[in-house]
Amino acid sequence: MKPTKKILIITYYWPPAGGPGVQRWLKFVKYLPDFGWKPTVFIPENPSYPIVDETLEKEVSEDLDIIKTKIWEPYQLAEIFGKDNKKFKAGQFDVGKNQSWKSKLSIWVRGNFFIPDARVFWVKPSVEYLKKYLKENQFDAFVTTGPPHSMHLIGLGLKKEFPHLKWIADFRDPWTEISYYKHLKLTKSADQKHRDLERKVFETADITLATSFSDAENFRKKGANAFCITNGFDENTNLKIREFENSKIEKSKFTLSYIGVLEQLRNPEILWKVLNELISENEDFKNDFQLKFVGRIDDKILNEIEQTALKNLVNNLGYLSHSEANVEMANSDLLLITNFPDDSSKGIIPGKIFEYLATGKQIVSFGPKESDVEKILEETSAGKHFSYDDESELKVFLLQKFEEWKSGISNSQTRNIEQFSRKNLTKKLTELL
Repeated sequence: MKPTKKILIITYYWPPAGGPGVQRWLKFVKYLPDFGWKPTVFIPENPSYPIVDETLEKEVSEDLDIIKTKIWEPYQLAEIFGKDNKKFKAGQFDVGKNQSWKSKLSIWVRGNFFIPDARVFWVKPSVEYLKKYLKENQFDAFVTTGPPHSMHLIGLGLKKEFPHLKWIADFRDPWTEISYYKHLKLTKSADQKHRDLERKVFETADITLATSFSDAENFRKKGANAFCITNGFDENTNLKIREFENSKIEKSKFTLSYIGVLEQLRNPEILWKVLNELISENEDFKNDFQLKFVGRIDDKILNEIEQTALKNLVNNLGYLSHSEANVEMANSDLLLITNFPDDSSKGIIPGKIFEYLATGKQIVSFGPKESDVEKILEETSAGKHFSYDDESELKVFLLQKFEEWKSGISNSQTRNIEQFSRKNLTKKLTELL
């Protein structure tokens, strides 16, 4: 289909940025022309990305129009206080006893002085630049996607100037409802400013997108015209994973893998405890088990595991490119996903779950009960979800999967996953537009 309408996507994360934040709109942009929309992408020229994956640049079409302007970010100043502050760029925080005074000070400054986040200095120059650009170029709609939620402040500025343009405010994560919000050490006035800006975005945007069913419902309660379009998997990636799965040699270890970033707030301590029990109680499990990490695991979590017998069974591969990580997913027997433990996180659906689904492998998940992740796993028969105190049930599940592996029984087949393909999700987006 020849594109007949034009849409501007305003995003901070774009290749060579790595991690899940870049995937959503990279894939929407890929498939939008199939449904009659020509995308243009507006990004910072000199961003400070927490993760870089240059292989993703291959997925950007040479025909795509990309606009760039310079951004100033204060993270270099924050890092003077300590290397741990680099984690703030990825929304990671030291918590509890792990917080140094430098971390506490940096978190307080970040939450109270940079509202909504440290990319706020890009808002004013971006609005001025895009006002001129949109007067000279005809568009039908524009998108802001956050975090960083500063992107939505750009949207507020543009909507005021161009009320006829349809504005889609895309929330890959919530704003004031995200779990680490309460760790920002906000003053009363700073908290109110965050909430006022969030409300203004919800009430002004023509469409607010959420990545989970619960988030969409919560946004509607706050005045947004909200709809859920989840993240997903690319059908081409799915095909490559399946081809690898069919051709790989038999593995010698029962492998439980975690792919992605794992910070302290989502640390599944119950899993490490149960695995250590299985190692001490079951000699076969001890000899045949492997825990594989692919990505950025918080040093304090690794140090915690290092104090246990589990340390001898860990294979930490570090950060790999997206395509290499997909191969490691396929070459696993169980895939681990974790969420924040509190009930307010029921609506968070980590993006990696959809690529996990594409492998056809079983998933073990941790988070609050009756979460959106649990609903997806039940609907697709793709694994089991546990709360952070389901110790006995978790042990039974892990042993069952281990025995199936030993016996050569293949994992149960997933079902109903086509709804999460990136192309089908893009179709849903264009229907909303």
